[in-house]
Amino acid sequence: MRIMKHLRSLVALAALPALAAAAPAADLLGRRPPEWTVTHWRNGPPVSLAELRGKVVLVRWWTAPHCPYCRATAPALNGLHRRYRDRGLRVLGFYHHKSSARLDPKQVERWTDELGFEFPVAIDGNWRTLRRWWLDQVSSGWTSVTFLLDRDGVIRHIHPGGQYLEGDPDHAALVAKIEELLAAPGD
Repeated sequence: MRIMKHLRSLVALAALPALAAAAPAADLLGRRPPEWTVTHWRNGPPVSLAELRGKVVLVRWWTAPHCPYCRATAPALNGLHRRYRDRGLRVLGFYHHKSSARLDPKQVERWTDELGFEFPVAIDGNWRTLRRWWLDQVSSGWTSVTFLLDRDGVIRHIHPGGQYLEGDPDHAALVAKIEELLAAPGD
């Protein structure tokens, strides 16, 4: 009995960092994020946040394919893009460079192809947009964050980092929110 109580206490303590990161992330819900500052678009022309009004927008930050979370999430992102693009969802990838090597946009293009991304990808090389949207707001170690914006450009869902796979609870929550936002009337 004492062992079980101790194990429950350890599990509760292990969950504290996630809960601490989730509270500030929830504070971002209902806000409009600032316009992004990104370069070198791939798989489509440059697009501004303002130009996407009227669309539901999913923005996912990712890094090179050696990131296990980015690699694992890539199929789910492509699946969301294929499943919902004709209903008004725009999936966008934002690459953020973590390597000590010089940023090479051609390498990012190769990684985009390697991950099979079918949606537009931009380079947030100096992390300016990632910092303004996420890192300056939340005390989280995750940089592979996902934001879901409604048709008015308001943040309605945040996956605070790591991976989500088709069929897992995080993916299911994201799909449910996408469905809800797509069903809502636009302006």
